Amino acid sequence: MTYTYEVLCEKLLAKDYKLTPQRETILRAFTEHGDSHLSAEDVYHLVKSKSPEIGLATVYRTVDLFAELGILQKMDFGDGRSRYEFTKQEEHHHHHLICINCHKVQEFDDDLLETLEAMIARKNSFKIVDHDLKFYGICLSCQEQT
Repeated sequence: MTYTYEVLCEKLLAKDYKLTPQRETILRAFTEHGDSHLSAEDVYHLVKSKSPEIGLATVYRTVDLFAELGILQKMDFGDGRSRYEFTKQEEHHHHHLICINCHKVQEFDDDLLETLEAMIARKNSFKIVDHDLKFYGICLSCQEQT
């Protein structure tokens, strides 16, 4: 599901949070870069030119609030920075390829993983409610540079 700015504003207001100018600017940064896995620092650099009054602490508080409200999902890719993406509403999981050189993050889908999950759940009599898969390696751009 692709979120529109309007849908995100409705989600925020439905949980009794005001849409402050700072939250609006940060929300727009995510809608404009929806395919990215942004850290708070990335968001800060994106919004600073448009809204110089926004501080890094405000960005941190806001992305954490959005994660708490279920608008964003907070992820750790092992590079020392939390990254955020829109919380996915679909049942199909996506996974991540993380370059250990440039830290680029790519998403991928693979239906074989769903089959494996079902088999593991059945074999172990375990109800799986979620999973997270990350592969670490070197992206094509970095491979071509060496």
